Amino acid sequence: MNKLRIVFLGTPDLACGFLSRIAASGHEVVGVISQPDRPVGRGLTLCCSPVDKLAGRLCLESFKPASRTELHDTVAKLKPDLCVVVAYGRLIPEQTLALARHGFLNVHFSLLPKYRGAAPVQRALMDREKVTGVTLFWLDKGMDTGPVFLRREEPVLPADDANSLFTRLCAAGAELLEEGLRKVAAGEIRREPQAGEPSLAPKLKPSDARLDFARPAQELLGKVRGLACGPRARFTLPLPGRLLTVQVLAADLAPEPGGAAAPGTVLAVEGRGGFIVKCGAGALLVKAVKPEGKNEMPGADFLNGQRLKPGDRLGQEG
Repeated sequence: MNKLRIVFLGTPDLACGFLSRIAASGHEVVGVISQPDRPVGRGLTLCCSPVDKLAGRLCLESFKPASRTELHDTVAKLKPDLCVVVAYGRLIPEQTLALARHGFLNVHFSLLPKYRGAAPVQRALMDREKVTGVTLFWLDKGMDTGPVFLRREEPVLPADDANSLFTRLCAAGAELLEEGLRKVAAGEIRREPQAGEPSLAPKLKPSDARLDFARPAQELLGKVRGLACGPRARFTLPLPGRLLTVQVLAADLAPEPGGAAAPGTVLAVEGRGGFIVKCGAGALLVKAVKPEGKNEMPGADFLNGQRLKPGDRLGQEG
C-alpha cells in the first residue's frame, strides 16, 4: 500500500470517528484542521472543537485557521497527497483545493445531488424519504457539486430520528472512506459527474422547528424526527402573561377518533403516557415533551401539569 500524506478537516463530534479511522489506517495524518475556538456557556469561555480535542489525544498536529488565507497557507505548508473533509463547516476556496496532489475528498450524508447543503439528514427525515445514504465526492468550487468517487445507500427506517440515522450513516461513511483511501492509494481514482435532479438541504432555522397543527400529521412527525438533534420541534401554549414553548421529543402517528375538531385540539390521553392531538390531516401522538424551564416528561404529565384535557386546544405559533 502506498502511504498517503493526509490532512483531515472537520469540527464537530460526528467527524471524530472518521479521524480515528484514518489515524488507524496506516496512512500518515500530517495535520488536522478545525474551526477556531468559540465562546460557550454563560461565561463565554473559549472552547476547542471535538475534532481538535481528539487530535490532541492522538498526538496529531492541529491547526485552527481563522481566515481563508491562513487556511491556504496551512494546507500549502503541509503538502498533502489527499485532504479529507467531514463537517468542517466552511467552504474551501478553489485555489486551496488545488494544493492536495489527489484533491479534497468530502463525506456527505446524502445521495448527491440530492440534499446539497448543511442539513441533509434532517431534511431527508423532514421530507419523509425512504432511502438516503452517504456520498464520497471530490470537492470543487460549488456547494456539494463535485464529482462522485463512491456512494452507499442506507434505508430510512420508520422509527428513525436524526440521532439514529446519523449513527448509521456515520458508520457506513467511515467504511466508505476506508474503501476510498485504499482505492486512492492503489491509484484507482474515479470522478463521476453527479447525475439526477439536485435538491437543497439548507441550514436549519428556528422557524423550521415550528409545529403548525393545521399541517398534516405525517409532516409534523417528520419534523419531530428530523429535528431530534436540534432545534427540537416545538409548539407554544398561551399562559397568563406569556407563551410557554414546549419541545416535542418523541411522537408517532395516531388513529384519529371520530367527530369534528379543530387542528390543535387534544383528542385523547393515551394509556402509555402520551396524548393525541388533531392535525390538519390525521392526528399526532405526542409521547414526550420538554416544556421551557422543565425536564422532559411524558405527554400526559404535561397535560396534567397545565390542567389541559381532551377538547382543549394547543397553540400553533412558535
